[in-house]
Formats: sequence, C-alpha cells, structure tokens
Amino acid sequence: MDIGALSTALSQSSLKQAVGISVLKMAKEQSVTEGQALIKMMEQSVNPNLGGNIDIKV
Repeated sequence: MDIGALSTALSQSSLKQAVGISVLKMAKEQSVTEGQALIKMMEQSVNPNLGGNIDIKV
C-alpha cells in the first residue's frame, strides 16, 4: 500500500470522526435547550387559571 494513500485515508477517517462528534455535540445541546423549555412550560402550567381573567376599571 502506498504511504501517501494511507496517510490520506487516515486523515479522511479522522475528519469524519471529528465531524460526527461535532454533529452529536450540536444535537445534545439542542436537546438540552428543548428540555429546559419543556420544563419551563410545565412549571407555568401548574397554575392553569393564572392570567385567565383581566380586571379593568375605567
């Protein structure tokens, strides 16, 4: 096997692995953000009548 071809193949493999890890990191960050938004939404739904009525005086 040619040393140049082997070097190129190893470099491409390393790049694929780095890109895969980067994509997984972005997916993890997105799921954490969505989880936090879901928790906030659930906390707000504990009191469902809050904001249902408006008192207006003129």
